[in-house]
Amino acid sequence: MEEESAAPGKRKSPEKSDVTETPKQESAPKRRTLARTCVHEVAVPSGYVSTKDESIHGTLSNPAYNGEMAKTYQFELDPFQQVSVACLERNESVLVSAHTSAGKTAVAEYAIAMAFRDKQRVIYTSPLKALSNQKYRELHQEFNDVGLMTGDVTLSPNASCLVMTTEILRGMLYRGSEVLKEVAWVIFDEIHYMKDRERGVVWEESIIFLPPAIKMVFLSATMSNATEFAEWICHLHKQPCHVVYTDFRPTPLQHYVFPMGGSGLYLVVDENEQFREDNFMKLQDSFVKQRPGDWSKNKEGKSGGRAAKSGGGSGGSDIYKIVKMIMERKFHPVIVFSFSRRECEYHAMSMSKLDFNTKEEKDDVEQVFRNAVLCLNEEDRCLPAIELMLPLLMRGIAVHHSGLLPVIKELVELLFQEGLIKALFATETFAMGLNMPAKTVVFTSVKKWDGDSHRYIGSGEYIQMSGRAGRRGKDERGICIIMVDEQMEMNTLKDMVLGKPAPLVSTFRLSYYSILNLMSRAEGQMTAEHVIRNSFHQFQYEKALPDIGKKVSKLEQEAALLDASGEAEVAEYHKLKLELAQLEKKLMSEITRPERVLYYLDPGRLIKVREGSTDWGWGVVVNVVKRTPAGLGALPARGGGYIVDTLLHCSPGSSENGVRPKPCPPCPGEKGEMHVVPVQLPLISALSKIKVSIPADLRPPEARQSLLLAVQELGTRFPQGLPKLNPVTDMKIEDQEIVELVKQIEEHEKKLFAHPLHKSQDEHQIRSFQRKAEVNHEIQQLKSKMRDSQLQKFRDELKNRSRVLKKLGHIDADGVVQLKGRAACLIDTGDELLVTELMFNGTFNDLDHHQVAALASCFIPVDKSSEQIQLRTEIAKPLQQLQESARKIAEIQHECKLDVNIDEYVESTVRPFLMDVIYCWSKGATFAEVIQMTDIFEGSIIRSARRLDEFLNQLRAAAQAVGEVNLESKFAAASESLRRGIMFANSLYL
Repeated sequence: MEEESAAPGKRKSPEKSDVTETPKQESAPKRRTLARTCVHEVAVPSGYVSTKDESIHGTLSNPAYNGEMAKTYQFELDPFQQVSVACLERNESVLVSAHTSAGKTAVAEYAIAMAFRDKQRVIYTSPLKALSNQKYRELHQEFNDVGLMTGDVTLSPNASCLVMTTEILRGMLYRGSEVLKEVAWVIFDEIHYMKDRERGVVWEESIIFLPPAIKMVFLSATMSNATEFAEWICHLHKQPCHVVYTDFRPTPLQHYVFPMGGSGLYLVVDENEQFREDNFMKLQDSFVKQRPGDWSKNKEGKSGGRAAKSGGGSGGSDIYKIVKMIMERKFHPVIVFSFSRRECEYHAMSMSKLDFNTKEEKDDVEQVFRNAVLCLNEEDRCLPAIELMLPLLMRGIAVHHSGLLPVIKELVELLFQEGLIKALFATETFAMGLNMPAKTVVFTSVKKWDGDSHRYIGSGEYIQMSGRAGRRGKDERGICIIMVDEQMEMNTLKDMVLGKPAPLVSTFRLSYYSILNLMSRAEGQMTAEHVIRNSFHQFQYEKALPDIGKKVSKLEQEAALLDASGEAEVAEYHKLKLELAQLEKKLMSEITRPERVLYYLDPGRLIKVREGSTDWGWGVVVNVVKRTPAGLGALPARGGGYIVDTLLHCSPGSSENGVRPKPCPPCPGEKGEMHVVPVQLPLISALSKIKVSIPADLRPPEARQSLLLAVQELGTRFPQGLPKLNPVTDMKIEDQEIVELVKQIEEHEKKLFAHPLHKSQDEHQIRSFQRKAEVNHEIQQLKSKMRDSQLQKFRDELKNRSRVLKKLGHIDADGVVQLKGRAACLIDTGDELLVTELMFNGTFNDLDHHQVAALASCFIPVDKSSEQIQLRTEIAKPLQQLQESARKIAEIQHECKLDVNIDEYVESTVRPFLMDVIYCWSKGATFAEVIQMTDIFEGSIIRSARRLDEFLNQLRAAAQAVGEVNLESKFAAASESLRRGIMFANSLYL
């Protein structure tokens, strides 16, 4: 057992994996025991003295428990579990960071058993309602005295152990719930969810507000900065926080690659985590027959390349081949991960010739299935989504994704746990939560669409999903098979399979819901300033400051060495260049608004692209599309989501195999290649008057190379720079501010061209001057970064958001929460500003409760429908009022200097995709009728309806709080009209 201790600010890396360092000649059993070590560290507040009896509890840096156990186990605890239990018995917080199947749940159960022994209460939080239901069932079987609180279900709220979603815990903390006075422990499961862009802040706020008397247990997938997180907890609650970290996998994994269209598997990483380069080279050779992404036929006459991915071409047969091989070799059960829900279903349906269950197993499946659907009405039992599932399940094949009917999804989980499903086609959500391991895991693709771009899956995601392979006590080793449809860089594959887990980074942000709740309870710790100052975000920022300081002194040394002669002249020249660049940037941000620029972005137009400090130089416009991937960089999609596909000069080989293209540095003799790169409007730094003609087919490299030569030739023809479009004379923009900017730029250019250094031939001198100017500029920037703390940014944002709240009448001039604000305090499911606006401007008053339900559905996040929305008149008018109110709120936020794009705000806040469905359901339509009205998955409709019910209940509470009796009964009636049939059928776990 390895153990170390670390005081805050003292960093010891917990990422120790003894597996990789094991000498080759050791025997396998010895190697495995070596790998079972765990790393223990502890963050201790300064001046803290432990009062524990060392003979029973060990020391802070070496906890070991020798007393009577609160719970006994039928198996011997692993080292990391023993250390975790010892930390709990010391009554100190602990973060347990381990792989999915390592056995973190045993630690959580021990904390619950301790609370029961000491007659205290304990709260178990999980990120998703579905996980809360599963956890409730598991804990109820073990402890009995367990309750459940999610947004839509409450069972035994007075139980000693309460399972709840993190949102419910945050609400209890804001309202000062009495329950918390009796709670000794809070268990945060899947704490790495704190990275979630939308909901991560809920964890952060909950941790900040927990009373210091309550101790915490954090369960997490492996993360590379576990110590930093523990130091934050220690800094926040002034109590020790232990980290118990293990890389140990109870069942070692073997990782194979299957080349699409090929045959056979290549072992690329063995069970000792050794990368097999020899096999990797053989794998690469297998692709030579079919070039990456080649649509031509390979020697077997099947289409190779990317056609395979979509399930077209050989895709179906490839997966069919793999699953068949897995069954023949008795490598089942297998989980086949796809990143698209439709793909999961397609692959499962393509297995029609396979049958994996015996006669007895088929009978068992049928019996479980019949019992499960008994919770549904007669009419719902014959829905196609239910009837089509049974024959599949009886053959031991199933699908699992968020779009399934909840009853089917839960049924699949239960059958999988019972070993009645041999091949499961799932999306990555199956890798979260309960321990449902398989022998083999297959990845149908190494890339996923993450809402911004197609990217390789990260090592953290790979660890989470591959962790499902290998069942403890049943399999000697787990097997992962990665399907690849084009050559991959060796390092890309290595990083994915053997990479370090991702660090936990804060996604802290200020919401109006939080600000209003804090203002209405502004006592002691409950202030927005307190939250900002104590956020993990601020903690991580302050921790980075010493490193910035070191960088500054290094740059200052460099600046002192550079030649100081002629400095004033250079400084003046550099200042001119900087000012010119800033003026041009300001001008471009005005010109690149879609309504001004789109007309000029015709194919062949030369545009200059700049991303942050990276200059891509001049490129050629190919075409413009409206969508919102991350373009060159993951910048927020301003510019209305328009993407300009542009041919740019890239470094050789940089855009092969999915590697992100890099600009080609302007060095003499550097070859480089032209590639089409998606560029967002804000990244355009100049528009040229010149257009070139584009070949009809840009796929051949020669066609793209000819354009590169044309652009380079233009560069030599115009040594002063390509002629640019003049916003006033060429683009006919008459806006006074732009006319003024153009004038200033012209004056600056005159001065710059007339400057002696502009014509100077002393290249070396200029370069050294320029470097000095750059270094000084960088020093200024770093120094201002040190001064301009994140704290100030959040304070400014808080000031601006408070101005919005004042303008909308939620608070008065002294920051006292008014009636409107009291209503908004109770709403965290939808946009609180917008919905209170509708409550107070009378929009809801003129509607009946069916229309209210339909209108409220626009606030619930749901998959986008690709169908054209055609609404009946009785809901089209309220939708229009909603959109107008949203625009008004966006404009006010914009006036108050918040970074809000008005069109995007309206589009993202108002989602009318389910209005029709909810309206008809509320009026009594059957589920079979409403699913015909949309292409959104059945499960997504049900999930949205349940969130809508939760939202309507929050609205009812808000109406009650402000004394709006009519509205209160209307919201109650709307909620009541939804709660029937399959939409609200009980979970099989409850």
